[in-house]
Amino acid sequence: MARIPLLDLKAQFAGIRDDVRAALDEVVESQMFILGPGVERFEQAVARYTGATHAIGCASGTDALILSLGALGLSPGDEVVTSPFSFFASASCAYKVGARPRFADIDSHTFNLDPQRVETVLGSKTKALLPVHLFGQCADMDAFLEIGRRRSIPVVEDAAQALGATYRSTVLGGERAAGSLGVLGCYSFFPSKNLGGFGDGGMIVTSDDELAEKLRVLRVHGGRQMYHHKYVGWNSRLDALQAAVLAVKLPHLDRWSAARAANAERYDRLFGESGLVERERVRIPARDPKARHIFNQYTLRVARRDDLRRHLDEAGIGHAVYYPVPLHLQPCFAELGHREGDFPAAEQACREVVSLPVYPELTPAQLEQVVATIVAFY
Repeated sequence: MARIPLLDLKAQFAGIRDDVRAALDEVVESQMFILGPGVERFEQAVARYTGATHAIGCASGTDALILSLGALGLSPGDEVVTSPFSFFASASCAYKVGARPRFADIDSHTFNLDPQRVETVLGSKTKALLPVHLFGQCADMDAFLEIGRRRSIPVVEDAAQALGATYRSTVLGGERAAGSLGVLGCYSFFPSKNLGGFGDGGMIVTSDDELAEKLRVLRVHGGRQMYHHKYVGWNSRLDALQAAVLAVKLPHLDRWSAARAANAERYDRLFGESGLVERERVRIPARDPKARHIFNQYTLRVARRDDLRRHLDEAGIGHAVYYPVPLHLQPCFAELGHREGDFPAAEQACREVVSLPVYPELTPAQLEQVVATIVAFY
């Protein structure tokens, strides 16, 4: 049987090759590589797409988080409440502004930060809530917005995996784009994302005029005018080549996300028909009925996860574990004083999850091959 990779970016590129090369040629001919009109046009396109007033490009999704916390004025002694089951940057961003992460456990069904657990860790040092829209499904934003309103704590969305996802908000009224519900929303354009560049890139969206202006200054060493610095900022700018690639891809994003969702539904049906779900060998991803899941990853909970991974390797089926070690048990966060058992839902997820290929160009036969391989193992 043919090998099936976890992600096939060459298949995506094949359909847009000429448009991407023309866009890159335009940048090369202009010789304007840092910020500039191409970046501004892409920022405006993302603002329209998300419904935010402003979009501010930066060098990575990690920098988007750091800049956001910096714009809020966090300082030593402050705490950012976030998830222990996420990519490293969801917690490290607090350190980069002198603050510290404060973890709360996850909802075992959605993998997202549990608002009820968050309530138990809030305190006078809490200066930001940082829910993560993990794997492309929005966290329970109405609950976080209510907590933030009641406690006067800003909500920053880690939407690195969720550009294109939506959430039906009772608090705000109507369907909103992931990243546009809190005071700030952060995206990553790492190549593996649903909207991925040809390298690193990030974006922050906000409808707060003052924060937007501050972010535009912070990303260029803290000064609007060269050699004049209002803040101690960062060098974190989205370059024009990345913006050109991403601008070509953005009009395709909804179609690609819909194809991922269709692949996820086919997986659900195939696993259901296999009997593995009923026998509790496999648990398929949960969907929040208030949200549109874009499946940046299709992530199962499985029995005997590590044995299954070896079987998938032998069969040539791409897969990955997001994430094998919870953040509270990372050595670099030892000073926070956590130990195993502090966040049992996150720790269990780290032992059980495995993500399967779900990219848009997969064929029905390939999806059936993936499921058949897993069925054969059990």
